[in-house]
Amino acid sequence: MKDMDRWLGNGGMPIIESVGASFKKYGLNEDGMAFCSGTWTPTELACNPHGTAQAGIHSLILDAAMNFAINANLDGKDRTKATIEMKTDLIRAAVINTEYKFTGKVIRLTKQIGFGTAQIIDNQNQIVSSSTGSFLLYRHTE
Repeated sequence: MKDMDRWLGNGGMPIIESVGASFKKYGLNEDGMAFCSGTWTPTELACNPHGTAQAGIHSLILDAAMNFAINANLDGKDRTKATIEMKTDLIRAAVINTEYKFTGKVIRLTKQIGFGTAQIIDNQNQIVSSSTGSFLLYRHTE
């Protein structure tokens, strides 16, 4: 597993912090696939004038969570290069100044593509939004 400690917090993307999200931890599941988790408290920037987080912000956080987990599972200078495909389902509203938890995990890694899933969960452990995605991998060769 790659050392991702320097990416905790905003994941290396200031926009993550500006919408109220922060990566807190990562590791390997019992199946050897990586996961990450964090918290999200939607800021005014993340929400419409009525205080509800926009769908694109859900997608931003879910995409970042899947990317973080996949990168944690890669070796050396290998990394994700681009999101190929992503599907996001919004099930409940996320509202301003309310804390949510998010997770990302690796489903499968191939030579060229990583597959992931992510969820945002409320304080009653209900799914707020979820996503699946595939990511083009850059494999470093010397």
